[in-house]
Amino acid sequence: MPSQGLLHGKTVLITGASSGIGAAAAELFAQEGARVVLAARRADRLRELVAAIGAAGGQATAVVADVTRAGDMHAAVETALRTYGRLDAAFNNAGWTSTGTPMHLMDDAEYDRIMDVNARGVWNAMRAQIAVMLEHGGGSIVNTSSVAGIRATGASAPYIAAKHAVIGLSKAAADEYAEQRIRVNALAVGSTRSELMDQVLSDTPALFKPFTERAMQHRLAEPVEIAQTAAWLCSDRSSFTTGAVIAADGGWTAR
Repeated sequence: MPSQGLLHGKTVLITGASSGIGAAAAELFAQEGARVVLAARRADRLRELVAAIGAAGGQATAVVADVTRAGDMHAAVETALRTYGRLDAAFNNAGWTSTGTPMHLMDDAEYDRIMDVNARGVWNAMRAQIAVMLEHGGGSIVNTSSVAGIRATGASAPYIAAKHAVIGLSKAAADEYAEQRIRVNALAVGSTRSELMDQVLSDTPALFKPFTERAMQHRLAEPVEIAQTAAWLCSDRSSFTTGAVIAADGGWTAR
């Protein structure tokens, strides 16, 4: 690991860190000098990732946590404080969706799960993170939204609603805490190779063509490409960027 990097000396909490964009962010942020706290539900995946980061010379610790539980998010923040003494940034990336079920046939349990993970998860995480950042002079929070937070994409209605909510929560928090030096931004992520995307395309193969053809680059993103944008937003190099929705979508929303 380099002695200096984009996130040198910062402690960053990442939710949804066990796979996909979250796992790519964990490795990239550590390479950029951050001490990373990884939160997810799958302990085995977290152990493997912490070991890999440590073997490469980085600093990482993990906490098994579910973003839908407010207490788990407070525990994740406490882990950051107990291990590294502070929390400088957070990448709230945990997400879930389903496809293929028309809205009028979708049951309440499916709606609740999608809304709880994507919207309530960001709500729970930000409240715990902001409380600590207020005590330490500020920080940067990045929330993973989606192109589905801006327009209908073919994803499920609850997912589209939840990702719109993530953008709303991000803008509201950015406005409320700007004077306390807390920046909050959202990523409008396009179609990305990940465990979740694999499941979506397995459930609804017909989505592969529109998901790739709508982007100017006509491809899926690699998880690390999204992580690179998140790293910049977590860093001091984005110091005048807050309340923004940054498109990392291969040009999809520019059309």
